Amino acid sequence: MNQHTGTWVRDSRVTVTGPGDVYIGTQLQDSDKPAFRRVAEDQLRRLRYVLVAPPCMGEARAVLANSGTVILDGVPGIGRSAVARVLLHEHHRDSGVFHELLPGEEDELSLQDPALVGTGDQLLLDLSAADDRRWAAAQADLPALRKAVHEQRAHLVVVMPHRGVLDPDLQYCRVVLERPPGIGVLRRHLRLHGVPPEQYLRPDGTVTGFLTANRPMREIAEFADLVRRAREAGQGDGFAQWCEAAGRARNDGRREAAALVTELREAPQRALLIAVSMLHGAHADVVHRAAERLLSALGPPSECDSPLQHRDLAERLLEISATAAPNGQVRFEKLDFDSAVRAHFWDHLPDLRPHLGTWAASVVELNDPHVVTVVRDGLVERVAGEYLRTGRADGLGALVERWSTGATSRPRLEAAVHALTRGLADPVHARDFREQIYQWCANRRLEGELAQVLVRVCADVLATSHPDQALVRLYHLARRERGTTRARQALCDLVARNRRLHRVLLDRLARSDFSPAHLGIFLQASDPELLTLRPGTSHALVDEQSAQRSLTTCWHAVLTELPPPQWQAEARRWLHWAAAGTGPHGGLLLDLLVSAAKRCTEKRGKVFALLYACARDAERTGPGDAARAAETTGLLLHKISAAQGIAPATPPTTSPRGTRP
Repeated sequence: MNQHTGTWVRDSRVTVTGPGDVYIGTQLQDSDKPAFRRVAEDQLRRLRYVLVAPPCMGEARAVLANSGTVILDGVPGIGRSAVARVLLHEHHRDSGVFHELLPGEEDELSLQDPALVGTGDQLLLDLSAADDRRWAAAQADLPALRKAVHEQRAHLVVVMPHRGVLDPDLQYCRVVLERPPGIGVLRRHLRLHGVPPEQYLRPDGTVTGFLTANRPMREIAEFADLVRRAREAGQGDGFAQWCEAAGRARNDGRREAAALVTELREAPQRALLIAVSMLHGAHADVVHRAAERLLSALGPPSECDSPLQHRDLAERLLEISATAAPNGQVRFEKLDFDSAVRAHFWDHLPDLRPHLGTWAASVVELNDPHVVTVVRDGLVERVAGEYLRTGRADGLGALVERWSTGATSRPRLEAAVHALTRGLADPVHARDFREQIYQWCANRRLEGELAQVLVRVCADVLATSHPDQALVRLYHLARRERGTTRARQALCDLVARNRRLHRVLLDRLARSDFSPAHLGIFLQASDPELLTLRPGTSHALVDEQSAQRSLTTCWHAVLTELPPPQWQAEARRWLHWAAAGTGPHGGLLLDLLVSAAKRCTEKRGKVFALLYACARDAERTGPGDAARAAETTGLLLHKISAAQGIAPATPPTTSPRGTRP
């Protein structure tokens, strides 16, 4: 029995829909400009705004502009990666994309591979944490990479390991960055947060003590955010009080959380404490229901008694140092106390951890008007944050898999996407998640809707900074998918935006085993309009000999391995485009089809006849001028005859405009 149904998921982050067979199917659909890409762009603009240029930033700009490459050195914590990203963004052009190079990762192109660099690309090679072996290997590959960067008018920023040994031939590209003034960095962040200058320009003892320790840029940003939150929460009436509250939150929060947990021994008290910490800022109704669900998840409910005998929520919140505002939002009274409580329970009650993932899934599925997107995302963010803080990337990956399989639902799929996105954004564990995603896409048997979660994450998250890795993972998903073409569509959408990736995909397909899945990908990815576009360059992709070889090889496999009904529509599309006369590539498209058919030694005549029949059919179905279509058919017939040795190679003089022999 088949169950055909559809499920729609819509929010500011993802859209999910789709028919199912036996199970309820869901599809994560793209918008014109996916939310994740907008978020990435917003983050980069924010980074440019808050970055305080360190000493020698001007020198780094000059070296990058003059040589196309700059190698950044400096002590950890001064913002080398941020400087690298801003430098590259300053060279952003429409013809190129930003992507981070990841030598040594699974299925990543070698630094020596010229296919790694596209016209006008901005490349980041962050080796700040590399050991001596990785750094030496990368240096050996840099000359080839820099040559490709120069030829493609691209730009490359390398962040080298501190105290790493640099080849003398590369010393002229090296710029040593110094620490920017900590007070300037703090003030820039405070200005971004809307703190009035007349407040933060005053001398403050807490700030002076905090900055004395030469804090990393990340810690300064976190302190500024605590000041913002203290101001918004009304923790005092001036800058000095906000800074004091921020200092207490940094220094005393964990100790105070431990003392409170020790004092609260009853399960309902602790359940409420956990619910508030995980749903900080959510409505009281949501917090109450979440606490009850946590109690149920941890054991059988107690004997039912009258609700009138229960202590009210206001009293219970008071004993855990939390309050509900007039609008219903529940928060702890102390600044950042929610993170301290989460960390305490996670670290000191390890038996609780497995239950929190199941509990979080049940909470995001609550049918409550107050369970809005920001509440769901905040809960997932906090659960994921604890896995990552404690180095349990594998645990978070397993949680994503559980949320995406079995009895999945719209909110669970959204939660899985958000959790995986959080893992990919983590500076320490991002590599682990990229590897996990690769194993899922390439090797694992995917249950439930995990494949659709991976399609969305690869297309809209991974592709923003690591497009080559996104391509590889979508390719594996597309070749393995059955009953849907969502991964294939996402893969083709990705390469449609980037000629270099399109070239890489065609090359990979030409080296594949030419299974029906691979050939199906090729037919969709070989759109003649994309092949003949010349966006910001002097030539189209189809003009390149490597692309012509790939196209001919793949078309030969299509004509040999697939039944005609599966390829004739795409052949007609090529013929329509050849007849359109919109560029100089009509004849070349015909040449590629004829060359591919000529390789079919055993059934060459039959394939030629089928191609000619396609052309005659294209005359009737084409959107353009009928006479032009007929001329294209005549030119194709001549090329077929020439390939068979029964006509001269010179085409007829009536060739349609825009074609060539």
